[in-house]
Formats: sequence, C-alpha cells, structure tokens
Amino acid sequence: MSWTDERIDRLKSLWLQGMTASQIAEDLGGVSRNAVIGKAHRLGLQSRPSPVKPNEEGGDAAPVAENDTAPWEAPAAAPAGAEAARAAPAPEKSSEPAAAPAPAQPPQPPQPLVRSIGPGGFVRQAPGEQQAPIPPAPPRRLVPAKPSPEIADKTSLLDLNEKICKWPIGHPGEPDFHFCGAPANPGFPYCVEHCGVAYQAQIPRRDRRPPPPLPFGGPRIR
Repeated sequence: MSWTDERIDRLKSLWLQGMTASQIAEDLGGVSRNAVIGKAHRLGLQSRPSPVKPNEEGGDAAPVAENDTAPWEAPAAAPAGAEAARAAPAPEKSSEPAAAPAPAQPPQPPQPLVRSIGPGGFVRQAPGEQQAPIPPAPPRRLVPAKPSPEIADKTSLLDLNEKICKWPIGHPGEPDFHFCGAPANPGFPYCVEHCGVAYQAQIPRRDRRPPPPLPFGGPRIR
C-alpha cells in the first residue's frame, strides 16, 4: 500500500477529529494500526492522550496507542546499578566454619644450574646473563696525512688526473716514489717525453736479431 496525497489528507482529517488509530486504519483500509501511528509521527501530527483509562475495559487492545508515548519511543530505562542491585540475590550466611589456612611450604633447596656446552667446549650463557650489545663506535673523521718531505713538492697518487702525466718514477714503497706530473700529451696518459719511451716503433722483421740458442742443446730458432 502506498500513501497517496488523498490518503494522507484523509489521515490528517480523521486524526484531527479524534479518531483512534484502529478506527483510522479501518476507514482507510489496507493499512495497519501501527502504520497509521508511524505515518502520523512522520507528518508531525500532535500526539493525544489515550482514551482508555487504567483499570477500564474497552477501547483498543493496546492502550499505549493514543498516548504521548508512541511505539517507536522506548520507555526510560532504570539505572543499571539499581537494576543489578535488585536482580542480584542477597548473600547467604554460611553455617560452615571457615577453612583453616594451608600450612606454609618448606623452602626448596637451590636447584643446580644447568649449563649448555657449545662446540669447542665454551659454556653458553643463560638468557638472564646475556648483556646488551655494545653500541658501535662513531665513525672516524678521516684527516689527510701530511706528505713526507721527500715528495712534498711532487705529484702523488691523489693528485693524478687526465691532464697530467702518470709515468711512475721510482718504485712503490720507497719514500720518494711519485709520478711525473708534467702536462699530458693529448690522447695519451703520459707526457711527450715519456710517450717516446712507452710507445716505440717495432723493428722490422729482417733487422731483428735472433735470440741466443737455449742451453743444453735446445731447439734452434730459424
């Protein structure tokens, strides 16, 4: 059933005339008493006191239909504490005597501590004996070392780049070991002088001297 404008106007008219919800539902037809009350509440119609008095017979089956308390409004609940106090049974006094306290237990002898032996014979620590890990030391600040007097004015390994000659002078490990440091020949890692030493023309095959024969009658080289 749908509420049309004609049925809503009829509901308002019957409600203002003082008819009960059951009578209005019967007049409209196809609608229940609770649906009439709910529609009246949504329309904002003024609630009316119930025509049925306490201890009187007659009227609608539910006397709360026409009073101020609508079925969608729950009655005020009693405080939870008071309701629980009324529902809880009163404690009964026991006629049995109180139980005697249990005798104190004698102290237990100390138990031997079991140790776990790891590989190699070392004794593992118990969980309670383990210490917190040592925090790592702060990182050290690297300070460049001062060059030795022998190479104070010479090119070191840290000074090398693509624009200077990288020809080593001396042997690594010696105090005066350094690099050439002269301007590099374009396209080569060395200067012009050291390029002449590093890159030599190959001797023609006809001008090569055969190496000396191997001792003890080794194979001859033709």
